[in-house]
This record gives sequence, structure tokens and C-alpha cells, in this order.
Amino acid sequence: MNISYNWLKDLIDTDMTADDVAAQLTRVGLAVEGIHPHHDDYVLDIDLTSNRPDCLSHLGVAREITAITNSQLRITNDKGQSLKTEGQTLVTIQDTDLCNRFTARIIRNVKIGPSPQWLVDRLEAIGERPINNVADITNFVMHEHGQPMHSFDLDRLSGGRIIVRKATAGEKITTLDEVERELDATMLAICDVEKPVAICGVIGGLDSSITDSTVNVLLEVAYFKRENIRATSRKLGLATEASYRFERGVDIENIIAASDRATQLICELAGGEADDFVDVYSNKFVANAVTSADISESVKRLTGLSVETGECVRILNALGITASDDNKSFTFPSWRHDIAIEEDLVEEVARHAGYENITNELPPAYGAGEYQRSEPRKKRLRETLADMGFDEAITYSFIDTRHDGVFENVPELLDEQVEDKYITLQDSVIDGALRMRPSILPGLLDAVRLNLNFQRRDLKLFEIGKVFAAHAGEDNLPNEREILTIGVTGGEISEGKAVIVRELDLYDAKGALEAALDAVGVSNADFTAAEVKHLRIGQTAAVWVDGSRVGYIGRLSDEIAAGYKFKQPVYVAEVDLQAILDIATIPIAYRPLSKYPAITRDVSLLGDRNVSFSAIRDAVTEQNFELCRKVSFVDVYEGKGLQENERSITIRLEYRSDERTLIEDEVEALHKEILAHLEQKLAIKPRF
Repeated sequence: MNISYNWLKDLIDTDMTADDVAAQLTRVGLAVEGIHPHHDDYVLDIDLTSNRPDCLSHLGVAREITAITNSQLRITNDKGQSLKTEGQTLVTIQDTDLCNRFTARIIRNVKIGPSPQWLVDRLEAIGERPINNVADITNFVMHEHGQPMHSFDLDRLSGGRIIVRKATAGEKITTLDEVERELDATMLAICDVEKPVAICGVIGGLDSSITDSTVNVLLEVAYFKRENIRATSRKLGLATEASYRFERGVDIENIIAASDRATQLICELAGGEADDFVDVYSNKFVANAVTSADISESVKRLTGLSVETGECVRILNALGITASDDNKSFTFPSWRHDIAIEEDLVEEVARHAGYENITNELPPAYGAGEYQRSEPRKKRLRETLADMGFDEAITYSFIDTRHDGVFENVPELLDEQVEDKYITLQDSVIDGALRMRPSILPGLLDAVRLNLNFQRRDLKLFEIGKVFAAHAGEDNLPNEREILTIGVTGGEISEGKAVIVRELDLYDAKGALEAALDAVGVSNADFTAAEVKHLRIGQTAAVWVDGSRVGYIGRLSDEIAAGYKFKQPVYVAEVDLQAILDIATIPIAYRPLSKYPAITRDVSLLGDRNVSFSAIRDAVTEQNFELCRKVSFVDVYEGKGLQENERSITIRLEYRSDERTLIEDEVEALHKEILAHLEQKLAIKPRF
């Protein structure tokens, strides 16, 4: 964007040199890439970002300088007087969604000729070629006010009126560059009663252009929808100064001021006489406001800059952003399309207060370095699993949609009231990974497969991480749970040996999970047979803590294992760690070792296959015998000598007193009472 230094001085009173202006504009974010002399002027080459169309004019750049120097503009964005248009026939808008405002002013008895030297110098300084006085004035005002406009020869408009409509498919127009262009039904055109005379926001037509014989002029200044102008320009392969501005956004409230300015110059330099004026304003601009409870505090919080409220308000007012009486609401002007939130206000203050004044410092971290309530327990969990030979995995939080519904999720994660139970990303970070994971298993199994592909078949992995699911709550935030996932496969390898001792099985995974839970203070986990969609039937259990189901453990099903091309059993567990950590733990109390010996009894109990060791243990402990200190699992037998639906479970009972040495008779009596209770409650009896 080329800006004339002398032109700026016409708009604002400043003593700054061209170099000073360039330095100050660069400081506030309007990067001046070069200064080029032109006769007695200097031209500033400004590199503008696409969000600042208001600075595609000398008026917009001058406004930035007023905020820097605390001075006043010599011209303003005066709305002018909008005339009533009821009953007028000069302008008809058929598509008000694409053309929000259209003004037409008739100027009669103009004399077309060359422009005065000062106007030629202004245009040549910024790289514009002089044409004639009327065309040069429209270009001049566009570069001054940022508002594109077009002048028609009124006498060459069929019917002497304007119709703004969509072109019909195949309709043609010869534009000012003497190229015949074919339009389609998506393009907006300015037409007379017979044909298109201009392509809205892009270029005018040759047939209605200003020539040396023009006497009466129709001056058009309008506002067109940005998206439509951008699409039209791309389809035609034609970019102009007008389309460049319309695509980025012009000031709908500055249209009359721009029309008045052009009309004044045409009357002065071309001898014209202003006549009828029509303003069709169908979709009026409504000024929006951004709230900020304390703009100074917000600037301090987001940038570290200390700017008093008064200075913040001065900067914003100079930029056209009006503060309310209490300085808590800021109304942004019609020429700023890039302001929508409080952070935008902070940016405006910060760039004028000086980005160079922002120091390098770490943001405040309240509570940084302190463990959260659950952190010490999670640390013990990680250490426990690491001591058992586990490696911690860290996998992606987003997965492919093909995993939807494949894995059973931890209880109460999915909200059955929501139609789409999963969280979908709008823009995936990884190709195809559109889901926020509802389970860690897909990522952990990918890690297992990767290791197996590298010939590492003996694996113990765990991961602690968040899972996500949709939630029907009022805040519309997803449900997040922290869970623990374990995976084991291959064989057990002793330290210092290369050959495996034995193959890992379900009980290795179960033992690891029990050890992990015990590390966080949960020693009463129960495991009951269950059916889980991703686990093999018969080698699957639900995990319960304090009567609540918290997850699952088992062998990966053959179908899923085949999908991953696993040729060896893989055992996995997934539990709701967040629910487990929410359980209050009882502080560990010191108890001295008993100095009296214990008496142990092993007994094999014969019963139905459905009776589990945990049921036996619970039946013993619920009797609450003080002398019975421990119930342990020893072995299980199924097969020869037993019925098909029978099995034998061997348990060990430990009896001890802290006060004396037990005698055989009292242990025998207590032992018989326990066995009698087991037979009565579980229908199991000693096998002899």
C-alpha cells in the first residue's frame, strides 16, 4: 500500500518527518518497508495485514497517527445526510443481501478534461495513471477515504436508471480494459434497463464509461458483500484496486462522506452541478460493543504492560472506538471489521503503548510445583508398576473413528442421553484421527503392535491419561475421566537372563492391577466374571471397589487380536482411576509384629464352578473372628475325579493371637465353625 507523506499532512497536522512517520507506523504494526522520494514528496510503502482494510486509505493511516501524536484529523468519517428514497426510481436493488447500500448522485454539465497538476502529482506519487478529471477524482477519493466508487455517463445508461441484480448465466459485458467477459448467475452486476454496465465491486463497463463527450455523470458509491466480490474476482481472474478493498471490507457508514467529497471535487475541477441524490440503505449497520470490566487490568494481565485506564480510553477513542461513561463497554466503529472480543481491545492499546515495552518474563503460575491431592498417590502407582517391570506409555489423545464402539468404556463415561456420544475434532491434527479418545486401549494396542513389529514380544505397558465423551450438561462441556490402562503379553524374564521363565497370563495382569491399586490405598478390589465386548469370554472380569464397578480386565478377544495381527495372547485392564482416587483412604497405622506363632490350616473345598475364591474369602471375613487373621488362595483343581460342574479350591487359613500361644483345641473348634458357615452359605464342603 503506497501512502503519500504530503497527502497525510493534508489530513493531519504533524511536524514529524517522513522517516519519523515511517518509524512510528512500523512501531504500531503498520510495517513501512521502504520510503521512496517523488518530486517534493515521499511515498511510504506499507505492508498491511489482511485484517486492517481500514488502513487501505490515507484517512485510515492518518487516524493511526492521531493516536500516536494525540492530534486531530482535518476530515472525519462524517455520515452526511441520508435522503429519503421513498418513491424514487433512479436505483433498484433486487438482491439486498449482496448489496447492503447503494448511493447514486447525478452531476450535470461536467466538462471532461485533464486534471490539475496537484491531483496528477498525488495520483502519480502512489502509482496511479491519470486519465481525466472525473476518473482521477474517483481514484483520488478511493485512496483518500478507502471507498471505491465508479462514475457512469448518465446519458449512455438505457432508461437513465440503475438496477442492481445478479447476472443471468451467459450474460456478457465489455469492461474498461476492453475485454469481453462472460458472467454467471452468482455474480452481482450494476445494470441499466437492458444490460450490465458494471461488475459490482470489480470493474466498470466500457459502454457507459466517461469519455470526452460526457456531460452528465452518475456517481455510484456502494457497499457489496465481501464474499461475493471475492468469488467474482477469482472466477473472472481479475483483481482491481476496488475488488482488493471490497474483499477485505469497506466502511458502510462512510459512503455519503466519500460521495460528498467526490462530488465537491467534480464540481470544482470539472465545472459540474450537483443534482439528485439517492441513498438506498437496506441493511443498516448496527454498532456492536465489547465489554471489559477493567481495560487497564486486562492489558496488564495479557501483555504485562502498565497502561492507565485514561490512556487506554484515549488510544481507543483516537482509533474511533468509543468508550462508555463507566469505561466498561467499548463500541467499535463501522470501519473496524476485526474487533469482536476484549482481547482485540487489548491489542489496540498494546500496539500503541509499544510492543517493544513488553518484557520477557514467565507468566504467574499459581500453585506451580505443588502436588495436587492425588499426585503423591499416582507417583506411588507409577513407581510400583515400574518396579514390576512395566514401562509407561504415552499415546495420542485422538484416535480414528474406526474404533467407535469397539472397546467397552469404563462405567459412567458415556452419556446415554446424548445422540453422538463421542467428541469429534473439527480439524484433525493427524490424518483420520477425528475422535477424542473414549478409551486408551487403541493407542496402547498400537504401541504393543509397534513393539512386536520390532521383535519385542515380552511387554508390560501401562498408561495414565484422560478419556473424553460427550455430555448433556448445561455447560455443554465434555465428560473427562482419568483412567489407568495396563497391557501385558509374552513371557516373564528374570533379571540377567535372556530366556523367559514362563508365559505371562491373566493372573499377571490381575496381580499388577492389584499392586497398582494397593499403591494408591485400595486393597479391597474385587474381581467378578463378566462379559466385555473387547475381551475373551471366560477370561474376563469386572473390577469392583467399595461396591462400585470401576473397570475391566481380561484377555483381548480373538477378533480384535486378529485385527492387530497379534499371534500371542494380550491381556489388558482399564479402570477409572479418577473414581478410585476419589475414595478416601484410611491412614496406615503401625502395628507391631506378634511375638506368638501362627497356626495355619490348608483346606480343599469342593463346590460348584461358579463359586469364586473372593466369595469364599468374603464369607470367612464376614464372620469377624478375631483369631482368624488371614485367608489366602493356594490352588484350584478341575478335572479327573470331579463332576463337570465341580471344582476344588484350596485355601489357607491363618490363626493367631497377639496375647498368647493358641492351643490346638480352640483352633480346631474355630476352624470347624468356619467350614460349617461356608457349607451353609456357599454349599461347599471339605474334600477328603
